[in-house]
Amino acid sequence: MYVQSIDIEAMGEGVGWSGPGPAPVWLDIAREFTERWVHQQHIRDAVGIPGATEPLFLNPVLATFAMALPFALKDVEADASSTAQLTITGASGGSRTAIKMTEVWQFDVSTDDPTGSVTMDQDTAWRLFTKGISREIGRDASTLTGDPGIAGAPEHGHDPGVIA
Repeated sequence: MYVQSIDIEAMGEGVGWSGPGPAPVWLDIAREFTERWVHQQHIRDAVGIPGATEPLFLNPVLATFAMALPFALKDVEADASSTAQLTITGASGGSRTAIKMTEVWQFDVSTDDPTGSVTMDQDTAWRLFTKGISREIGRDASTLTGDPGIAGAPEHGHDPGVIA
């Protein structure tokens, strides 16, 4: 009822991991869904019950997490028009591409030849994005290609790169 009563396309408060400043209300609602889903997954893991990983639940979670891609790349030095692609395999996965504009990264249509790319399975993705596994484990379970500064983050400071 609440969601039906609000303008989800309006700009609302920011969602920190997607960048500074206002964000669409729908992203804040999606963030709330991911938080509840992740807490449930942690409980399920702890008691040995299979997770709610069917596409109905996991696809919107992964799509929401992927909204952080341009912001995750904010510190990556790259030429304008460089592209970064994140591909998540599995029934709930998908592919997102960001392009470096003059000053910032922003979403772009998919490209067949990204400057740097990361491919990982959906289980690795949700665990990596929620810090349920380390960057090192995430990297070992992923395929990184192209520019290592774009695909894989250095080991210091606020790590830029798709795997941050």
